[in-house]
Amino acid sequence: MFVIKTFCLTLLAIILLSLAASVAQALAQRDARPQEGWWSARRDSAGIAPDPRQNGQQAVVQVYAAPTWGWKGVVAVHPWIIFKRAGETEYHRYEVISWGAGNKVRHNRNAPDGYWYGAKPRLLADIRGANAETMIPQIEAAIASYPWPNLYRAWPGPNSNTFIAHIGREVPALKLDMPANAVGKDFRALSNPIGLPPSGRGVQLSLFGVAGLTLGIQEGIELNLLGLNVGLDFTPLRLRLPFIGGIGRDNLQKSAGDEK
Repeated sequence: MFVIKTFCLTLLAIILLSLAASVAQALAQRDARPQEGWWSARRDSAGIAPDPRQNGQQAVVQVYAAPTWGWKGVVAVHPWIIFKRAGETEYHRYEVISWGAGNKVRHNRNAPDGYWYGAKPRLLADIRGANAETMIPQIEAAIASYPWPNLYRAWPGPNSNTFIAHIGREVPALKLDMPANAVGKDFRALSNPIGLPPSGRGVQLSLFGVAGLTLGIQEGIELNLLGLNVGLDFTPLRLRLPFIGGIGRDNLQKSAGDEK
């Protein structure tokens, strides 16, 4: 009983400290730039994606994520995927967006590597050349097979993170490592609680994205409780934490907040 109580109290302390760190960071970033509404927030290119014209003969696949707009940016991120074949001079960008009726899967609604309403994105995956060319048809097939194109729920899913996680499962060559604060990445139908993690390599048990356990090559060990994920990643070594994303190398929330 003592062990269980200690574990629960430790987990609660980690969650509260992660939330406090994320809130402090969000407030610092807000003070560092002028206050703005969503209609005027920055959405131009962050200068991360290779110039598609200068790299016209190279296939490119990239996955991005950035803190979501407003208060939700304290606790979650918004991801998307871009790609182009060799010979193409424009990118295709796919993501799930909540607003608007009908199909939530949107194509080329924003700049390929654009700021997400003022937040600078960070790369989650970057594949180029022959490997990228090979996986593009697989990515297109995964987009077409997404099970919830007309449904969106911020919590526990399906949402924008569920969409990118689905692509990761269908295309393991992406080696996708979604951060712990990608709320919705673990959403699974109740009829299919066991399967691949978002990296496509490992095993995941998830009950509707509300509770579960992930053992993955990219994810390491991750526990999900009410959509809050805590774990240990080995590639690279870091703590995986809710709200802030993680502590260690390549922490998403820290990188995403950097301005050019």
